[in-house]
Amino acid sequence: MSIALVILAAGKGTRMESDLPKVLHPIGGAPMLVHALVSGQSLEPERVIVVAGHQAERVADAARDFDPEVQVVVQDQQLGTGHAVAQARAALAEFDGDVIVLYGDTPFVSAETLQRMVAARRQHDIVVLGFDAADPARYGRLVMAGDRLARIVEFKDASAEERAITLCNSGLLAADSATLFDLLDAVGNDNAAGEYYLPDVVAIAAERGLSATAVTCDEAETLGINSRPELAAAEAAFQARARAALLSDGVTMQAPDTVFLSWDTAIGRDTEVEPNVIFAPGVTVESGARIRAFSHLEGCHVSRGSVVGPFARLRPGAELAEDVHVGNFVEVKNAQLAEGVKANHLSYLGDADIGAGTNIGAGTITCNYDGVFKHRTTIGERAFIGSNTMLVAPVTVGSEALTGSGSVITEDVPDGALAIGRARQATKPGFARKLFEMLKARKARQQKEVG
Repeated sequence: MSIALVILAAGKGTRMESDLPKVLHPIGGAPMLVHALVSGQSLEPERVIVVAGHQAERVADAARDFDPEVQVVVQDQQLGTGHAVAQARAALAEFDGDVIVLYGDTPFVSAETLQRMVAARRQHDIVVLGFDAADPARYGRLVMAGDRLARIVEFKDASAEERAITLCNSGLLAADSATLFDLLDAVGNDNAAGEYYLPDVVAIAAERGLSATAVTCDEAETLGINSRPELAAAEAAFQARARAALLSDGVTMQAPDTVFLSWDTAIGRDTEVEPNVIFAPGVTVESGARIRAFSHLEGCHVSRGSVVGPFARLRPGAELAEDVHVGNFVEVKNAQLAEGVKANHLSYLGDADIGAGTNIGAGTITCNYDGVFKHRTTIGERAFIGSNTMLVAPVTVGSEALTGSGSVITEDVPDGALAIGRARQATKPGFARKLFEMLKARKARQQKEVG
């Protein structure tokens, strides 16, 4: 059966107190909308529809950044969840299959739960996702009759007996496309808010002799985010799960609670991650590497046996081959460091290609930006770059070449050559004492004049 996802992402999120649409607030370095898209992709959907509203263009851009094939429809007026789903009707006019309704502000529904919803659809016309709530509060209650869902009762309409039910409605729903939109046509807005509610389709389906059921999941999967405190709680929950997964996969973390991961962080077994490391999006670390304390990694690849940090920064485009050492206060950006390269202290390596076995001395900078354009530095194999070398790109230093400490290199250096580009030192005996005596005398005169 073909599957289409309809992801509701039209709300403003007033309680977030933000100019940013609610579904674009990040968890694990990605908008919560992306988390919903990732979960849905596990079903290999034929179509993905995002229903946007508030700042629809920004929401559309975020969705298409993740998947350019996403279709975006706009709900100009927010008239309830049923009305929101109905906006996808035209986009799915020729679609023959099941529709799964997800929420852009409910980012933690697992792939396994969605698979169970799809499986349940083989036996029932409508499948609703429910959860056993520790505190049911004002959630809608799922009233079951055996394995069938008899009805969904909102808290305000529930009897005392129904309010005692702990099985609650998450809002997620699966149904055949034609059936779903046919049922939505019958949903009314005779309620205090004047809105069209998606859960009403269950009662209408029952009146028509259609069957409905509920699939259940852990309450944590249905966590909806409507405020900054809830966003912080969601981030903490994401980090706890991501850390636990890495530990289970054989990654060593001495202080897991101090390590922060992104939604797509990939770290191989037997890698050691020291305290206070941040993995921004786009990081892959192979097995057996070591990421030392207080380092920040983003958009980079670290190969087996490499050591990063402490206090190192890897920016997008940093590619470290096996057994590379990037030490304290070294920054690498859009640069390829071949096997065995060492840059252990206080350097900036941007827009560079560095050959195997090369040593980068402390204080080395690839001067890659002329104020308008970026330029590339190329260094061969087994070169030795002396401390405090300025490599003014575009420039090439050959294999087994050497630059003298403190040099400014503006011309290419051939293989095996020594390049020194610095002013000759001049030493003037006794001049320091004379200079200090002159300066002290000047200061004494000034203090006398002030006094």
